[in-house]
Amino acid sequence: MKRYLNFLIFGFFLVLFPLIGFSQTDKPNSFFPNFNISTSDFILIIIFLLIFFLLLFSFGIYKKTAAYFRSRKNQDADKKLENFDLKELETLKKLKSKLNNPSNKIQILLLFLLLSPNLLLAQDEAATREGIFSEYGVIITIILILIPLILSIVYLIVRIRKSLKTYFNKSDQISAQELSTYIKDNIDTFKDEEIDVLKEALSFELPENSISGHLSPKDPHKLITNISTEHYLSFFARKRNPIKRPKIDPKLTSLIMWFLGSAIFWLLVGTTVGEYLGIKFVAPEIDNFSWLSFGRLRPVHTNLVFWAWASLGMLGLGYYVVPTVGNTSIASLKHGWYSLFFINLSHLLGTLSLMAGYNNGGGEYREYVWPIMIFFMIGLSISMVNYYNTIAMRKTKEIYISNWYISSALVFIVIIAVISYLPFWQDGIGETIIQGYYMHQAVGLWFMMFCLGLLYYFLPQQFNKPIYSYSLGILAFWTQILFYTLIGTHHFVFSALPWWLQTVAIVGSVGMLIPVTSGTINFLMTFKGDWTKVSNSYSLPFFLVGVIYYFTGSYQGTAEAFRSTNLIWHFSDFTIAHSHITMYGIISFILFAGIYAIVPRLTGNEPPQLTVGAHFWLALVGLQFYTIPLMIGGTLKGLSWAEGKPFIDSVVLMGPYWLWRAIGGSMMLLSHFFLGYNFYKMLAKKETIDVRERAFNILEKHLIALETEENSKNSVQ
Repeated sequence: MKRYLNFLIFGFFLVLFPLIGFSQTDKPNSFFPNFNISTSDFILIIIFLLIFFLLLFSFGIYKKTAAYFRSRKNQDADKKLENFDLKELETLKKLKSKLNNPSNKIQILLLFLLLSPNLLLAQDEAATREGIFSEYGVIITIILILIPLILSIVYLIVRIRKSLKTYFNKSDQISAQELSTYIKDNIDTFKDEEIDVLKEALSFELPENSISGHLSPKDPHKLITNISTEHYLSFFARKRNPIKRPKIDPKLTSLIMWFLGSAIFWLLVGTTVGEYLGIKFVAPEIDNFSWLSFGRLRPVHTNLVFWAWASLGMLGLGYYVVPTVGNTSIASLKHGWYSLFFINLSHLLGTLSLMAGYNNGGGEYREYVWPIMIFFMIGLSISMVNYYNTIAMRKTKEIYISNWYISSALVFIVIIAVISYLPFWQDGIGETIIQGYYMHQAVGLWFMMFCLGLLYYFLPQQFNKPIYSYSLGILAFWTQILFYTLIGTHHFVFSALPWWLQTVAIVGSVGMLIPVTSGTINFLMTFKGDWTKVSNSYSLPFFLVGVIYYFTGSYQGTAEAFRSTNLIWHFSDFTIAHSHITMYGIISFILFAGIYAIVPRLTGNEPPQLTVGAHFWLALVGLQFYTIPLMIGGTLKGLSWAEGKPFIDSVVLMGPYWLWRAIGGSMMLLSHFFLGYNFYKMLAKKETIDVRERAFNILEKHLIALETEENSKNSVQ
């Protein structure tokens, strides 16, 4: 209960924290003129962040140190005979017969580490343009001072953690040596009669027919003798470790980790760029470099979070799911590495080219020029062939529905890219039609189809039961393909596009209610009866949010397609909110969940519960702070346009809503750093030492040495 209370307090603090540093003032002259946020407030936020992370780090060290000394206090129990297992009792009895010179030597090693940083904080009055902090030179100087300071603190934290880990391991080794010495020196205190009694008790086994009777069960498939799962009582409220699964090929594990690691890297880069763009909304003159201009960085942000983070994350999870549901191995690991290389190369070159000003200016989300985009398509095509060969090698008769969705997504993305980059039909109004096709097909038939395929595997796997309805999944699959291919041009209602084409797009958008409704019912009914498992799992809360946003975001897309609503909402910030609801609330949350679902199974390392919770709540609450104000502001902006008010009025109107957008975006960015930290913790090799196990290993080596010496003496005689 205390742990959950601490977690709630921590989450509540994180939710309110972005509001602490923002103070309102009546003075018109401030560093952020639109919102009257002073430079000192901005610096204060950074200081608060430093203090918060130092306190969090100190708390972590305190917990590790306290746990270590608690384990040291409990080591006396390891010296009691009744706490030994059967193997240890056998070792003890053999050693007792070899040793006859007991002594009593006990050494105790104690150390208490207390790290309690004393932080001093001073705050001045809000700066104005006439103040020293309004000068950009001073601001840049402060930032340059803070950068090495923050890096030094991070380096210090890493060194302290490494030193503590080394010290604890060394202390455990010393403790194991002391325990083995104590047992040897006090070997006669362990009575043979007591050892024999305990050995007999530990060796006791029930007769095979004492409970079941004499009739053997009919089990032609050997299900009873090949149990691979465990069942837990459902009312335990704490997070449980994932069930141990048979290890997959370590080489495939390495490939998956590189895909996921690359995806998280591009997510951090892309959202950091997005954060910087958010700063430009309130401080547009923060820099004068052409490479950092808004027009160049915006496509960097969108292409990295779309094509780099989401695509690499989906493919990485796909390399686990596709062979697993086919009960086979991946067709070619080498081709997987080729795919990873070409996709990462395309995003590296694409980011540099966009910042340098070389882009395909005619299309949103397809700003990469074709020589760079072709590398991306080569990488996707390699994975497509790899997946299809793996499905062809499956050891199951049927193709599971996950592979239906995943394989179709790869087919569609190749078709979409070819149609969108060939220049034959991209003149005039034709380019607008292709843009609508490309933009919406990429979301619905690449990202959405692939992630739905992941959901159809992960939800049954996490609940250890089948999907609610296979038929609903097939209905959703074919209706999504039917209707989603028609809806791209609803982004250009009231444009020069043919009226019938706009109407077809609207009808297709309404038809999307069928796959969305059937899919949502399928997923939520899979949750039915096992809602208690959501609070016990790392990944299920993320999956649940993804399913909820799949329903609400898709229905919202249908509502936006109608001409009456499109007239108000389209081209306003409402569309930006909608794109984040779909690409972040659905796609990213499903990917977050998939990472937390399989990485601990592949590496054997659990992520810290506190930082997983911080990631979840920062991402979820940040998304609310981002999207809800933009939907409200976007609606008001569209109404002001409909009333014929000057455009600049709508810009001024959006000021407070953009502030909330910046707060929400900052929380989402911070959650991604928690994701990166959790991924590192799941990958890091843990060097934990079991003191008693190590002590008996030492005793067994000593026993072997004694037996070898005795055998050599006997051979000489």
